Amino acid sequence: MCGSTFSFYVVKIIGETMVGKKLVVLIPAYNEEKTIGAVIRAIPRKIEGVREVAILVLDDGSTDKTADKAKRAGADKVVSHASNLGLGTAFQNGLWEALKMKADIIVNIDADGQFNPNDIPRLVKPILTERAEVATCSRFKDKGLEPAMPWVKKFGNRLFTGLINFLTRSSFTDTQCGFRAYSREAALRLNLFGRFTYTQEALMDLIQKGMRIEEIPCKVVGERNGKSRIVKHWYSYGIKALIIITRTIRDYKPLKFFGSIGLLFLLAGGISAFFLWLRLLIYHVITPYLWVAYADVVLIILGFLLIVLALIADMSDRQRKIQEEILYRLKKQEIKGK
Repeated sequence: MCGSTFSFYVVKIIGETMVGKKLVVLIPAYNEEKTIGAVIRAIPRKIEGVREVAILVLDDGSTDKTADKAKRAGADKVVSHASNLGLGTAFQNGLWEALKMKADIIVNIDADGQFNPNDIPRLVKPILTERAEVATCSRFKDKGLEPAMPWVKKFGNRLFTGLINFLTRSSFTDTQCGFRAYSREAALRLNLFGRFTYTQEALMDLIQKGMRIEEIPCKVVGERNGKSRIVKHWYSYGIKALIIITRTIRDYKPLKFFGSIGLLFLLAGGISAFFLWLRLLIYHVITPYLWVAYADVVLIILGFLLIVLALIADMSDRQRKIQEEILYRLKKQEIKGK
């Protein structure tokens, strides 16, 4: 009995290995009726190591014929929001829909035709070979593939990439690109809050959770077809992305976030108060710098309170990690039950 049971599991494991994994290509879309059909038709349906390729379109409240064009082009599933909720929300909901479709790997690709669907096999290879849990397209890793784009966008990309590398001690070349492949484990672990965008937050979240991430250089179109539905102005995108990054740092490194600000205030107030004290010893008077003394008191109190807040936030961070682990197990259990 034991031998037959063992043989059954050996055959089951070998069988699963031979048939490969299921890939779901997720396409978040908002008013992309002109390009989405071409993107869907260009997605390869046969990939080495993949037993099935399914296409999922997350229509984020489009007012044109995006959903209809997607169905006609051969999308396996189209999910529509009643109204436009933002790219970040569309991506999160699309990720969950893909998991419900029993995806082993999820590739996210834009609906505007900037990315080449024929690069999908290259993007999923690190996950298929178990070198990484996430593979992300890089437009700048290979200088020969670097796209032509306005200098302000290139500068902004390098600025945010440098900031994220500094905060996470990484060495990415492109942290803004949404063309990525996620393993099921990475998708289950991922928790996002930003409605506007997700690219930076997703990387920082997965890095904090120890996910292995590999960059794959790809040739992409530098400028999208038509007017962007997401980036109305480069400075608006920069401000919103910076807010998301700041919130992510606050949530994942509260001790450093609040503690460093508190220490800065405390040191500024303390050093200034020390020089005022020296002046008092020498001249026996503080005036005309009495206002500085008041400012020092405020800085010292604020610094002390922020350090206390940092310690409290650090304790709350432990609770957040426990809650995320519970959420991960609940999601995993729900996916298994479907």
